[in-house]
Amino acid sequence: MTEKTFHVIENEWITLKDGTRLAARIWMPDDAGPADPVPAVLEFLPYRKRNGTAPRDESTYPAFAAAGIAGVRVDIRGSGESEGVIDGEYTPRELSDAAEVIEWITAQGWSNGGVGMMGISWGGFNCLQVAALKPPALKAVISIASTVDRYNDDIHYKNGAHLSAQFSWAATMSAYQSRSPDPEIVGERWRDMWLERLEGEPFFMEEWLAHQRRDAFWEHGSICEDFDGFPVPALVIAGWADGYRNTPLKAVEGMPGKAKALIGPWVHKYPHFAYPKPRADFHAEAIAWWRRWLCGEENGAETAPQVRAYILDGPRPARWREADPGYWIAKDAWSEPEPRALAINGSGRLETDPAERASGNASLRSPLDTGIAAGEFFTLKPDSEMPGDQRADDAGSLTFDTEALAGECLILGQPLLKLRLSSDAPLANLAARVVDIHPDGTATRVCFGLLNLAHRNGNAHPQALEPGKPVDVELALDACGYRFAPGHRIRLSLSSAYWPLMLPPPHDATLEIELASVKLDLPLLGDHDRIDVPEPENPDPLPHYEALEEGSSSRSVERDLENGVTHYRVSEDTGLNRHPGNGLCGRDITEQVWSIAPGDALSMTAGITSTCITSREGWEAMTRSTMTLSCTQTEWIVSERMEAFHDGRNVFDRERSARIPRDHM
Repeated sequence: MTEKTFHVIENEWITLKDGTRLAARIWMPDDAGPADPVPAVLEFLPYRKRNGTAPRDESTYPAFAAAGIAGVRVDIRGSGESEGVIDGEYTPRELSDAAEVIEWITAQGWSNGGVGMMGISWGGFNCLQVAALKPPALKAVISIASTVDRYNDDIHYKNGAHLSAQFSWAATMSAYQSRSPDPEIVGERWRDMWLERLEGEPFFMEEWLAHQRRDAFWEHGSICEDFDGFPVPALVIAGWADGYRNTPLKAVEGMPGKAKALIGPWVHKYPHFAYPKPRADFHAEAIAWWRRWLCGEENGAETAPQVRAYILDGPRPARWREADPGYWIAKDAWSEPEPRALAINGSGRLETDPAERASGNASLRSPLDTGIAAGEFFTLKPDSEMPGDQRADDAGSLTFDTEALAGECLILGQPLLKLRLSSDAPLANLAARVVDIHPDGTATRVCFGLLNLAHRNGNAHPQALEPGKPVDVELALDACGYRFAPGHRIRLSLSSAYWPLMLPPPHDATLEIELASVKLDLPLLGDHDRIDVPEPENPDPLPHYEALEEGSSSRSVERDLENGVTHYRVSEDTGLNRHPGNGLCGRDITEQVWSIAPGDALSMTAGITSTCITSREGWEAMTRSTMTLSCTQTEWIVSERMEAFHDGRNVFDRERSARIPRDHM
C-alpha cells in the first residue's frame, strides 16, 4: 500500500448539542474528501492533546494517516482546551459526548462513515463503554490496559479490598484536571475557563468512597454486565507487568466471537514503546484491524488466533527490567484451562495429589507493613514500580513450597485458591501470591489476589465474619502466563496484609487456616503454537521534546524503629519539557508518603502533594494540591486543598474534606 501524505489540524472545534465545544487535534490524509473518503479513529481522553499525550499521539496518528486513516484525538469536556467541567469518571455524560463526537465525524465530507475507537487506560475503558451504547458508526475498538469490570479490575477495589491506588489516582485526577487551557487556542477566555474548572471539579475520592460495594455506580460502564450485547469486534491488549492484566482473557471468555487478546510482558504503556521488551508492532496490528473493520479490506484480521500471549520464563526482580525472558504462544480458541491442583502434604510442602494431607491449623497475622515489595498496581516504568524480590514480604507471610520441579510447568490464566479459615475479628483481608523461587532463592512474584473476607460470597452484599466460625473461601488470582523451569520451586504465600497496595481493615485480625483445606489450581497452558509477534522497526518511536530541566524519580521505605512506624515514600518529577511545535511547557511534581504502625490498623495515613506547571514564555499557570487520607474504626477521612497561581499570584484557594462511613472494609 502506498503511503499517503497528510496534514495536522492543530485544533478543530466540535460543538455538542448543548453548545459545549470540544477541542480536537486531527491527522488527516491529504486526499481525503467526498471523492475519496476515509475512516477515522477516535481517542477521547482527559489528558491534554497539546502536551499530555502529544508524544504518543505524534508517534501513532501519523502512521494511521499515512495508511489512509484519519486520527481524531479529542479532549473530553473540561480538559485541555475543551469547554465545560468534567463530572466524574466514565459518566453517562462523558459517554454521550463521545457518541456525539462519532456522529460529528461521520457528518464530515471526508468521512467514509466508519469510525473506530481506541485508547489505553481511560481511553481503553471508555471505548468499550461507548461501543456498548451501540452508536451505529462505531465499527470496531482497540482497548489497551482497560477493564470489563469497573469494581473488581480497576484502581478502586479488588474483591472488596480497598486499593491504595484509588487514593493516589484521586490525587492524580484532581491535579490533572486543575491545569489551565492554553491561551493560544482559547484566547482571553482561558482564565475564566480555568477558574470554572477549579470551582466545579469533582471530589473524586469522596464519590468513590461512597460506593464501597459493587452497586449500580460500578455496574455502569462494566461491559461484563452484558457481554452478549457487545456489538463490535474488539482487540484487547494488556501487559503482565500492569494491573489490568485480566481483561483480555475475560473479554475472549465473554465475547468469544468478537474479541481477540494480545498480552505481552509490558507495563502500562502502548506495546510499541513499552517495557519490559520484547515490544509489539502496534502500528501494524492496529492498521490491519482498522482496515479490516472500517474499510472492509479482506486482510485476515478476523482469523488471527483468539489469544496471543507472552509466556514469561523466570524473569528476575531488578532495578530496571529492560527485557524479560520468554516466548510468544498462540491459542486459536480459548477454553477454560485444565488445572494442576496443588495441596499441602503432611510435611508442609505443596504437592499434586498428596497421599497424606496436612493436618491442623496455621495462624496468620502479618505485620501490617507486609507488602513493601508489591510495587504499584499500574506500572508506568519497569523499575521499582514493579514488584521486587518477594523474600521481604514472605517474611511476614505463611509460605508453602513445592519440591524443586523435575520438569517445567507452563501456565496461562487465573490461578484459583480455595481454603477454609476463621478470624478472631469481624473484618479481615487475605492476600495470596504465587511466587517463582529460583535455585538461588530469588523470589519472583508471578501473580497475586486480594480478598476482603466480608466479600467472600459476593461484592454486592458483604457479610461480616462471625469471629471463630470457619468459612470456605475462593480467591481467583490475577491472570498470568508463566514458565516455571526445572529446578525452580512454586510457592504459595498467604498474608493478612499487603500494604501499601491494599489498605488495612479496621481490625488487626488473626486468621486460622485449616491446612488440609488449602488447594491451589494452576491453569495449565495446554495445546498451543509457538509464534513470532513482530516488533516495531523503530526502537525509539516516540518524538523527543526539549528538556529544559531534567526530571527525577525515587521510591524508598523508612522504618522508624524508635516510634514503630513504617513510611513508604514516592517522589516523581517529570522535569520541565517544551513541545517544539506549540511551545507549551509542562512539569508535574508529586510527593507521596504512606505511613503505618505495623501493629495498629488505625494508624494508616497517606498524603500526596501534586504540583502542575503549564507555561510558555511570559505566561505561567500553576496548581498545587494536597490530599490526605486517614481512618477511624468506623470512618474514612479524606481532605484536599487546591491552590492555583497565575504568574506567581494566587488566584484560587479551596479546602474541602469528608468523613465517609466504612462499609464492611
